[in-house]
Amino acid sequence: MNIAAFCIRRPVTTTLVMLAILFFGFIGYRLLPVSDLPNVDFPTILVTVNLPGASPETMASSVATPLERQFSTIAGLDSMTSTNALGMTLITLQFNLSRDIDAAAQDVQAMITKASRQLPPDLPTPPSYQKVNPADSPILFLALSSPTLPLSVVTDYADTFISPRISMISGVAQVIIYGSQKFAVRIQLDPQALATRGIGIDEAANAVQKGNVNLPTGTLWGPYQAVTLQANGQLMAAEAYRPLIVAYRNGSPVRLQQIGRVINSVENNKTANWYNEIPAIVLAIQRQPGTNTVQVVDSIKKLLPSFRAQMPAAINLTTLYDRSVSIRDSVNDVKFTLFLALCLVVLVIFLFLRNVFSTLIPSMVLPFSIVGTFSAMYLLNFSLDNLSLMALTLSVGFVVDDAIVMLENIVRHIEKGEGILEASLNGSKEIGFTIISMTLSLVAVFIPVLFMGGIIGRLLHEFAVTIGIAILISGVVSLTLTPMLCSRFLRPAHSERHTRIYDLSERWFDGILGGYDRSLKIILEHRFATLVVSGLIFVATIFLFVIIPKGFLPSEDIGQIFGFTEAVQGISFDSMKEHQLKVAAIVRQDPNVGSFMSGVGPVGTLIGSNTGRVFIRLKPRSERSLSADEVIQELRPKLAQIPGVRAFLQNPPPIRIGGTLSKSQYQFTLQSPNTKDLYDYAPLLEAKLRELPILQDVTSDLQIKNPQVNIEINRDKASALGVTAQQVEDALYTAYGSRQISTIFAPNNQYNVIMELEPRYQLDPNALSMLYIRSSTNQLVPLNSVANLTKGVGPLSVNHLGQIPAVTLSFNLKPGISLGEAVDTVRTVTAKNAPATISTSFQGTAQAFQSSMRGLGFLLLMAILVIYIVLGILYESFVHPLTILSGLPSAAFGALVTLMIFHVDLNIYAIVGIIMLIGIVKKNAIMMIDFALAAERKEGKSPADAIYEGCLIRFRPIMMTTMSALMATLPIAMGFGAGAESRRPLGLAVVGGLLFSQFITLYITPVIYTYLDTLQKKAGRIPIFRFRAAD
Repeated sequence: MNIAAFCIRRPVTTTLVMLAILFFGFIGYRLLPVSDLPNVDFPTILVTVNLPGASPETMASSVATPLERQFSTIAGLDSMTSTNALGMTLITLQFNLSRDIDAAAQDVQAMITKASRQLPPDLPTPPSYQKVNPADSPILFLALSSPTLPLSVVTDYADTFISPRISMISGVAQVIIYGSQKFAVRIQLDPQALATRGIGIDEAANAVQKGNVNLPTGTLWGPYQAVTLQANGQLMAAEAYRPLIVAYRNGSPVRLQQIGRVINSVENNKTANWYNEIPAIVLAIQRQPGTNTVQVVDSIKKLLPSFRAQMPAAINLTTLYDRSVSIRDSVNDVKFTLFLALCLVVLVIFLFLRNVFSTLIPSMVLPFSIVGTFSAMYLLNFSLDNLSLMALTLSVGFVVDDAIVMLENIVRHIEKGEGILEASLNGSKEIGFTIISMTLSLVAVFIPVLFMGGIIGRLLHEFAVTIGIAILISGVVSLTLTPMLCSRFLRPAHSERHTRIYDLSERWFDGILGGYDRSLKIILEHRFATLVVSGLIFVATIFLFVIIPKGFLPSEDIGQIFGFTEAVQGISFDSMKEHQLKVAAIVRQDPNVGSFMSGVGPVGTLIGSNTGRVFIRLKPRSERSLSADEVIQELRPKLAQIPGVRAFLQNPPPIRIGGTLSKSQYQFTLQSPNTKDLYDYAPLLEAKLRELPILQDVTSDLQIKNPQVNIEINRDKASALGVTAQQVEDALYTAYGSRQISTIFAPNNQYNVIMELEPRYQLDPNALSMLYIRSSTNQLVPLNSVANLTKGVGPLSVNHLGQIPAVTLSFNLKPGISLGEAVDTVRTVTAKNAPATISTSFQGTAQAFQSSMRGLGFLLLMAILVIYIVLGILYESFVHPLTILSGLPSAAFGALVTLMIFHVDLNIYAIVGIIMLIGIVKKNAIMMIDFALAAERKEGKSPADAIYEGCLIRFRPIMMTTMSALMATLPIAMGFGAGAESRRPLGLAVVGGLLFSQFITLYITPVIYTYLDTLQKKAGRIPIFRFRAAD
């Protein structure tokens, strides 16, 4: 059935169908969510366990190991890492992309329950989990500060009022409160006062626990009414604890205030946070993997006016950073690029046709193809993101190709003297197969992308499907609407009145065609030399592919910088604060910085006592001269001048891969069950990597030299005196571990009662001689009589990867260095010196890069093979597809040379551009060869004459389609607007490949055609190759 003829004769039906496509497309556009990228989040769950005062080694052995054994049995678990620090264990479970996160969460909870009997019985709370990737950047930062109210009051509003309401929003994973100053009552005991009165530290703790109670007291059931009993067992503030009686000595009560200080304080007094150097509380909101950032942020921002209205006027609530702003800016810029591409393509068509109606006819394909794709995107649960919009932008250059070819062929029939209706019927029928071939073979390019696994397959899936749908719709429109419009709006050639400009441009086009005619004759006379040049281009393409720097995802300026600071192990909290304030002072002076947050102390997943954090929000790109990467390079030497602290800055990647948050962006992990070999080799390798000129910010998470005091209990002596090892450790925990001995139950929150020694007795271990324990014989035994003290070093953190002890080295790249070069160099350095007991692997982005590079060659071969199969089916030939594909090396050569000229890595986006070139370049060959085959069959021309005529006849549509694709891609290649850095490699690859291949294929394709035609005739003598070409 000739669908074009049907549509020409049924214009109303055709018009209504097209309007329906527009209508449903506009509805789909309004319903599509906005995002930065397609959903490529790995399902990730973070398990948190707290045991205040426990050493990292204790947390690793008694908490992490039992849980890891159970978690390792969960199906679909890709990686499991744990970090064990003082009093805290964090276990990150990352599942494969196909795993449902809710089902995985149920399995995690089941394994926690199963492991609960093996965990320490004195855990204050059971292990908890959140559906969050700890390495993912927060999507929103809110700063709360007050010039008059204490931070404990501000924290109370953040903790009891703001955080719970935000946490209830769908898509919010967790709200981290940086600089939390939650209220607590601190009881700071004087060991000398305890010793003087003969009171053990455990007696003081027991007295407080018994004196602060909140138990049910029952009800009086009278004959006429019920009366609830309420006792005042709950003590709410320090003033109520001070007169509490601890013991009696000589008939007189010893009150708590007599043996120490009782103050209203905060739960964690070893943390501090600043917003623009003002003490503040900062809320960092993280989203759940797989949720839409813009939708979640919009839901949160709707609550902000009510928060401000219900809080005291003295509390300032400020948005420090909003990720949705940069996402919207980037998407809007891609929309503008799409509009600009539409205008440029229409302009190209007009310049070639120089007629308004002739220009409008192929241009009508654009709105139908683009808008119609939106409805399909909505049905497929896609989003308006950078990749889907970039797919539509690039498709602008392709979707008009079919319509241009249809129009040009109909116009050629009109110029031969046929009537408008007859020309439309004959021209559409003649060119129909060519359009189907072009459309299906172009869509076939993206079929291998749909079968790619891993994060790259998920990332490019939406891109491939979107552009494929747009191309298919354009093919349908070109076969239906375009010939119908031609039959209604084109005029006979003799009725056209051309202007002088038209005649001048026509002579110019004829001159170009004449020059091509003459040069083509010369090329066909020197076919062998042309074939040699083609072979050299093929060899050069392979060579360039090997040597070109390779990357993964290009860096993108989203207006934020994350920074981490690290001081020597064992640094005091006050000294760390001083260092952090020096870092903040340098950041504040940078003219590119809009605002920033700085802090020290363990919080969230940052649990090192010698680490700090800096979050920098840059000014809008239009208000600063430097990009985010350039700002980092400018700040790095300034921060390096601060003695005693190292600063690590990184521009957050567009996609966070892996669940480990490191100080630098790329991670290389060492693993070994032999911790001695592991801990000896890791510093040596770190030193070697620091010497490499291509790396910077080389660091390690190995921290095993923290000063510590080892307490060796003399068990025989302790037993003889009636003291157990548990009593000794309990006394130490109470004195130095900020032990939570009781709880205050307030109407809206719960607050801890913390017991410790007075700060002056926490400076050195001499106070241990003043601590007493009540023995089983009711005697007070000094601690130093049953324990010996020795100084040493111990770990600040213990890390595991898949249950095995691990050390992760992280690094950033020097400007101009590709990730591929860095990965190869690190591998080479490690292979020379690594002990046999140590295994190594890249993690996160570097690991994904290795996986993508391994599959790159296969992906390109698959794309070429699929196109060959489709073309072979369409042309019923083994040989003609080879002719069509002969121009591919020249396209790849042009793309690679262009990338190298502009110093751009061969990254994922550039590879997509090369794949697209496969589809674009072969369309030119299809137009030539399809005409040549028809001329051979119908007119009996020789292959050389047929391809020669095909090249000349199809020269103008080839130039039009190529220029259309070039103009559609040019705005992307120029790289303007937010997020343009990530789009630019794709545009450069396509533009460079088109420019070079356009010139080369016009000459190589006819030469290859003649050689392969000869080969086919010789092969045809063999029965297996004796096939007839399709009519």
